[in-house]
Amino acid sequence: MNAIIEKKEIRNLSVEDLKKVLIAEGEPAFRAKQISEWLWMKSARSFEEMTNLPKALREKLNDMFNLNVVNIHQSQHSSDKTIKNTFRLADNNIIEGVLIPTPERMTACVSSQVGCSLTCKFCATGYMERKRNLDAGEIYDQVVLIDQQAKLNYGIPLSNIVYMGMGEPLLNYANVLRSIDRLTSPDGLNMSPKRITVSTAGIAKMIKKLGDDQVKFNLALSLHAANDTKRNEIMPINEQNTLKALAEALKYYFIKTKNPVTYEYILFDNFNDGLEDAAELAKFCKHLPCKVNIIEYNPISFASFQNAEEDKTEAFANYLRKQGVITNIRRSRGKDIDAACGQLAIKEK
Repeated sequence: MNAIIEKKEIRNLSVEDLKKVLIAEGEPAFRAKQISEWLWMKSARSFEEMTNLPKALREKLNDMFNLNVVNIHQSQHSSDKTIKNTFRLADNNIIEGVLIPTPERMTACVSSQVGCSLTCKFCATGYMERKRNLDAGEIYDQVVLIDQQAKLNYGIPLSNIVYMGMGEPLLNYANVLRSIDRLTSPDGLNMSPKRITVSTAGIAKMIKKLGDDQVKFNLALSLHAANDTKRNEIMPINEQNTLKALAEALKYYFIKTKNPVTYEYILFDNFNDGLEDAAELAKFCKHLPCKVNIIEYNPISFASFQNAEEDKTEAFANYLRKQGVITNIRRSRGKDIDAACGQLAIKEK
């Protein structure tokens, strides 16, 4: 275990950093590009795989660096073909990620932190301790492993990635953006940023930073209530990031990126599922181009919330549509294996 702490993770170095290390070791600088291609284009899982490098250099890299790859510890298959994965990290921490197959797309739901520091009352991950942020390489590995799983089980590669697993992506800003860069770059996996969605519970200053960085991927806000009293009750982060602050940040983000935003809204029975709640949400939607995904609630043992009744869900959606809001009702996937939205939590130590 000490070796993991003492040696640097090679994927945390840029190509320029690698060049400096190689030159200091008397190696040609061009090897840095070769190593980077093995790491980010070919998804190498060991230095031994880097067969166009001299054996002596591979051994030297192995002595100098770690390549802390993520491994699938366990997979569960749902009756609806969803696959939930428990991933073991090099330091033995555990995270979860999900493959969600539908007729239209093959989606990987990935985690960005070990646990979560936000305490959303309806989310199983929110009842876990946040242990640490994930490195860019650990996020990247989840995508690679789930893509292999999609091809193996369904003969179809991944089409979409959602950062909706464990953790708050905008509290791991640098690593999340670097992972997306590696996934979308021509010298990475070359995926389209338009196929990637980052979901946040709502951190106003970091949403503005996304605007300043003019990101190309999609942004989703876990909203779940459009008045501060109700949102404070279920999402304590709202106390420091009020709906007014979020609306201002989202408008700024839209001006900078021209990207519309998706609002995720779980309907809880007799809490936020009335037409007055729909009216508040429709008003919030007037700030910028957006759409609403109404999400089915998936009960967890930690909380007493229940899913809204079907007729109230339909009435809520219809109200929004009449107000000109693009609205989709999303049915949960993987509920029977605790893989659905809000259910990810590690049950083993």
